[in-house]
Amino acid sequence: METRGLIWWKAGLVALGTAAFVAVPAGAATASVAGADDMDPSTRSNMKNAMEGEAMAHAVYRAYAAQAERESLPQVRELFERTAASELRGLVAPQAKQLGMVGDNAANLRESTGGESYEERTMYKRFAAQAKEDAEPKAAALFNEISGDEASHRVRFARAAEAIAGRSSETAVPTDVTVKPASIRAGMPQVSSPRTMRNLRTAMRGEALAHAKYVMYAERARATGEPRLATLYDRTAEVERAEHFAEQANLTGLVRDTGTNLRTAIAEESTAGGETYPMYAQQAAAAGDTASSELFTAAARDKLAHAQAFNEALSAIDTGAAAS
Repeated sequence: METRGLIWWKAGLVALGTAAFVAVPAGAATASVAGADDMDPSTRSNMKNAMEGEAMAHAVYRAYAAQAERESLPQVRELFERTAASELRGLVAPQAKQLGMVGDNAANLRESTGGESYEERTMYKRFAAQAKEDAEPKAAALFNEISGDEASHRVRFARAAEAIAGRSSETAVPTDVTVKPASIRAGMPQVSSPRTMRNLRTAMRGEALAHAKYVMYAERARATGEPRLATLYDRTAEVERAEHFAEQANLTGLVRDTGTNLRTAIAEESTAGGETYPMYAQQAAAAGDTASSELFTAAARDKLAHAQAFNEALSAIDTGAAAS
């Protein structure tokens, strides 16, 4: 049986600051990134899975850090926060760069608008209808609520695109995004339907990835002299993680006690570092994607180091040293 049901991190799928994630020259489009066009399809698929999994890990470790804080375990909280930052800055960012994911502001806005439109009009509406059929009213209500939020995001991104394109001197990039953080509490799942649980987990992966992308898009906007667009992305990123992901996490019972959270993290990091990334590296090397193979190999080392640090933290909890 998969540990705590969280092996779905690897399957695919701000607030730790606004560090520079991807250095893309001004005016560069997505396809201009070296290696993005000629990457083997299998390497590209593996890289996307890896990036989405690390975005998920970032969001999960932020939640685990908050739980460690509630349990008065400051050293464990700091470890989870550092690891969350490492997942986002040290793993998601270079993987996104390898994929050529961050383009110019116009391209990023087109991608953002399309993504929000799909979630609003297709994904969340379907999930809500299925949750209603599954007699899961809490999930149905949440899916409908998030669909409405995504509609407002779509509208704002569309307005921002018009403003950036200069089609209307009266159109300004909107920044009126209100973030209402939800606390992720330790607890058991609040849904029993397998289908609705799968949909919640799919949605969580999507929200975690959207958060990571929008943080990178914000950095792109800042680097190109568009501070209002950066603010729009930063605030929308926080809605995706601190509201949508958090509310879904509570329904799925994502967070448990810190000891259990550490064991889950150890299993995830060990599998990624010892099996998944080495396999990706081998496949990329066989396909001639040397840079990607090296990136996967470096990621494997990072993941195993994370697992070791989590093991040490778990031992400290067992001996009572983690609260000091």
